Amino acid sequence: MSEMDLKKELEMCKGAYLRNFEEEKIRNSLQGALKLRKEIETIIDAIYEEGFDGIYFMGIGGTYASAMQVEVYMRGKSTLPVYVENAAEFLTTGNKRFTKDSVVILSSVSGDTKEMVELVDCVHQIGARVFSFIDTPNSTLTQKDKQDYLIVYPQNEQLKFYMVANYLMYKNHEFDAYDDYNKEMEMHLADGLIAVEKEADAWAYEYAKKTCEEIQAHPDLPHYFIGSGNLYGATYSYAMCYWEEQLWVRTKSISCQDFFHGTFEIIDADTPVTLFMGEDEQRPLAKRVERFLEKISKNYIVIDTKKYAMDGIREAFRGSISHLILRAVNARVDTYMELFLQHPLTTRRYYRKIDI
Repeated sequence: MSEMDLKKELEMCKGAYLRNFEEEKIRNSLQGALKLRKEIETIIDAIYEEGFDGIYFMGIGGTYASAMQVEVYMRGKSTLPVYVENAAEFLTTGNKRFTKDSVVILSSVSGDTKEMVELVDCVHQIGARVFSFIDTPNSTLTQKDKQDYLIVYPQNEQLKFYMVANYLMYKNHEFDAYDDYNKEMEMHLADGLIAVEKEADAWAYEYAKKTCEEIQAHPDLPHYFIGSGNLYGATYSYAMCYWEEQLWVRTKSISCQDFFHGTFEIIDADTPVTLFMGEDEQRPLAKRVERFLEKISKNYIVIDTKKYAMDGIREAFRGSISHLILRAVNARVDTYMELFLQHPLTTRRYYRKIDI
């Protein structure tokens, strides 16, 4: 982009123009994912009928982050044996609890990620079952020999995982409000998340502008991201998969609970910090970090999902969608980070370019 084109687009973004924002595309994507519920329920019914000794959400990189989110979501609500595994670790270390009666639930955007293809082969050698969400039709992981249960639909990975979790808990008599929950999500989630993006846009522009100025002035200084609960997976993923992989910006991610056992000692007034604060049971952990930052830092930002309305969705359900609200906010940040850094989010140096 030329300097003149950049200046023109920056001026446009200061007005009513939302960069890279396609409202109907977002709405259709979310509504389409929500319509997968009956298909998901049919698959989980079959898994339940066959029985299982464990449900393992597995992934690598961003998909591992989504797996972490759904596992912590279920951990305090369900007695079901639900676990999270990093695919590369499982392939090298294994898990003695994992048997032919276990079930793997995974997601893949490309459908051909090396570790995920190897994982499916390994799981099938053990004799266990695989339920996959694949974004890309006709990819390796959509082949019949790779799957026991398969849904092909793009994006919305975290939403799809949570739909599985919610129905598992309903089947286990742990989610009495399941029907009411889904009614509210199907009626209001898409419009609510679109409204979040619109509301966050002007703030995201200023956040990205300030942050990019700091990055350009101090390229070797990492930006610290902190979060917990079902936002810790988002914290881990946002730092690594978005800022490091897509923007080539140095970061560190840390959980709120671990922050006070090392990382807080190197925070000073000028250290760039972003705290993600959700609405699940681990919110108090984030509030403790906020109290520390208020005393020490002059360069921190709190992104609190609670400030966004999400009309039509009751407070009791909001904790289960905090990660989706945060993603909507960060989507606006990403588009302006890309603009200010003049670094396309699709550009890679090494990923899928070097065979290792």
